[in-house]
Amino acid sequence: MFETIPRILLNTIQAYPKTDFVLVKKEGAYAPISSQEFGERVRHLSLGLKTLGFEPGDKFVILSENRPEWVMADLAAVCAGGITVPIYTTLVPEQVKYIIDDCDAKFVLVSNIDQWRKVDVVRSQLGKVKHFLILDGPAPTDARLWSDVAAEGQKAEEKDPGRFEREAAAVKPTDTATIIYTSGTTGVPKGVILTHSNFCSNVVTSAELLEFSSRDTVLSFLPLSHVLERMVTYAYVYRGCTIAYAESVETVAQNLVEVRPHIMVGVPRVFEKIYSKVIDTVLAGSGLKRGIFFWALRVGREYGRRKLAGQDISGGLKFRRGLAHKLVFSKIVAKTGGRIRFFVSGGAPLSRDIAEFFYAMGLVIMEGYGLTETSPVISVNTFENLRFGTVGKPIPGVEVRIAADGEILVRGPNVMKGYYKKEAETRDSFEGDWFKTGDIGRVDEDGFLVITDRKKDLIVTAGGKNVAPQPIENVLKTNPYIDNALVIGDRRKFVSALLVPNFEKLEDYARGAGIAFRDRADLVRNTKVVSFMTAEVDRATPMLSSFEKIKKVLLLDRDFEIEKGEMTPSLKIKRNIVEKTYAAQIEALYREDRYDNQI
Repeated sequence: MFETIPRILLNTIQAYPKTDFVLVKKEGAYAPISSQEFGERVRHLSLGLKTLGFEPGDKFVILSENRPEWVMADLAAVCAGGITVPIYTTLVPEQVKYIIDDCDAKFVLVSNIDQWRKVDVVRSQLGKVKHFLILDGPAPTDARLWSDVAAEGQKAEEKDPGRFEREAAAVKPTDTATIIYTSGTTGVPKGVILTHSNFCSNVVTSAELLEFSSRDTVLSFLPLSHVLERMVTYAYVYRGCTIAYAESVETVAQNLVEVRPHIMVGVPRVFEKIYSKVIDTVLAGSGLKRGIFFWALRVGREYGRRKLAGQDISGGLKFRRGLAHKLVFSKIVAKTGGRIRFFVSGGAPLSRDIAEFFYAMGLVIMEGYGLTETSPVISVNTFENLRFGTVGKPIPGVEVRIAADGEILVRGPNVMKGYYKKEAETRDSFEGDWFKTGDIGRVDEDGFLVITDRKKDLIVTAGGKNVAPQPIENVLKTNPYIDNALVIGDRRKFVSALLVPNFEKLEDYARGAGIAFRDRADLVRNTKVVSFMTAEVDRATPMLSSFEKIKKVLLLDRDFEIEKGEMTPSLKIKRNIVEKTYAAQIEALYREDRYDNQI
């Protein structure tokens, strides 16, 4: 078993020589980078860093958008015995300063002049940093071009051809590979210390469970600053996959068709948007087309249900499933490139309805579960063990148990070393040698893990009832008129929801109903529109208990934004920030006189 990231890289360069190890969009078309060129660029940068005084244990910050150089820089640093510290490009200068200073970084790499400006604003306060590097020139004052540093590394290699390999091989499994700062849905971000063995235990196990291979092309679009994309990137390298980089989150749909990947890792928000787009297109079609689609979906769901249950599938059902694919599903599958073997979803709970919807069309989503602190995978669904509504079974080597209060506890080789410079927080996060995830869940009778909600997000109503908001939010987001949702009601008499409408659909409804509006702010305040959306919520949630039922809705005129601090870079809603932003409107929603008048 490979126990360090450098060992994985050294093996891959030898074992998987290929001309298209990496694909990147240039001048309107995807261009390949060979495994040989990829390895050379890693070697040269790593040795170039050494010429600048980079030492084992030094912190190397990367502030860059997704691109091949991000991965090259990461591997260059860890192969030199360094510690990579990623920073999301969506963070503001003050947040960037906090991470660079807190982690004691000596080297900082930025992608371009836009990211440099964030650093430059706070540069006078970054006294620990010895060198600033930039990928795209020209280099600002006091910064060095990546290409210049790599050129020095090439000269160093010519003088001592085996130096890179010796230093890479000297890295130990127990050495720290990275410090990843949690996105901080509450409080100050904490630096999670992950070792090479933490990552590698996850890489090797996940690659075997999900069957990555050198024949696969993968599309990468989640931020490499996110632990999930970072780990699966190592898994791709480990198996010699071809990695194609999406230009941006906005171009994923286009890049899917161009790259035609076999595998893509995403977050629920991506699959929710695909689902909504398909449903919107269907509902906008003729009555005949709608009828054919929903007939095909019923057939696909029945076929999928029987297949998962291991039941016999009749010849008639097989015929109808083939016809449904030809008439409907093939067109949707084609928009994914037509070669998808499976998707992986992580980072937040995925609606069971959406997972079953994709499966009915022949597109499998393997939902998994994990945290930054667990490198990250704790459990995942696989082809052999697939159950929608769960996050799969714990992966080999990882143990899960449920505490008395329902919290999920984890133990295994993937669990972090601790939080950087935060001994008290590290102690508090463990119960003996079990890591406390902060999530509430259960293990079903067949060993599948089911996540209920975040422990801190559970709503306790004024009547003492516990309400898990995330499952309700996931159901709401399957409604074609709802784009995003946040369920609230802690210590309140009843549960409410903040809704971000699908404005294209809602505006069409308003025009059809003769409801005049000037703009979105005017639209969401209209009492007829509010009544309509409340009815849509009721229609979407008939299964809720009386104490879970959403009594009122607050319609928002925009989605939650990362830039306003309302969402983390990994697209998790910061509940405390959103509730603070809309505090006045929420209070108005809960005024007893208004509520009583409607009963």
